[in-house]
Amino acid sequence: MRHLTFALLSAFALTGSAFAHGAKKDAIEIIHPHINEPFVGAQTAAGYLAISNEGHHADRLIGVETGAAKSASLHMTEHGSDGVARMKPVPAVEIPAGETVLLEPDGLHVMLMGLTAPLKEGEMVPAVLIFEETGRIEVEFSVDPADGIDHSTMDHGTPSN
Repeated sequence: MRHLTFALLSAFALTGSAFAHGAKKDAIEIIHPHINEPFVGAQTAAGYLAISNEGHHADRLIGVETGAAKSASLHMTEHGSDGVARMKPVPAVEIPAGETVLLEPDGLHVMLMGLTAPLKEGEMVPAVLIFEETGRIEVEFSVDPADGIDHSTMDHGTPSN
């Protein structure tokens, strides 16, 4: 799991209004939830964000809900010995006390599968992040410019519930 450094967190704070959105509940702060605009016709998209836990106790992100997709879950990108990127569902993301965890390309992320409509740059996608201790936090993912990664061609594994 990657942790956001102070310098990167400072860069988020100093960035223009395009990145000035998020949410806060109790000790948990959600920083710049965003989705890179998917390719035309894509059925999947990935969501990224930073989660800061300013509290004295760890919490866990255990779920995601959104009407923008038939299903939303937490995933980790893994690269096999063949060099192919594969998505593996994860049951939760640990958010240690006093730390910031980054969900980013090529790592932990939110996976939206079965998009219910095209996602266009500039739109806001409502969602709810569900934490074990903090509960539900409503957020809006901004649809940012495309990143050039077509998530629809990657192996997303089978959720293990």
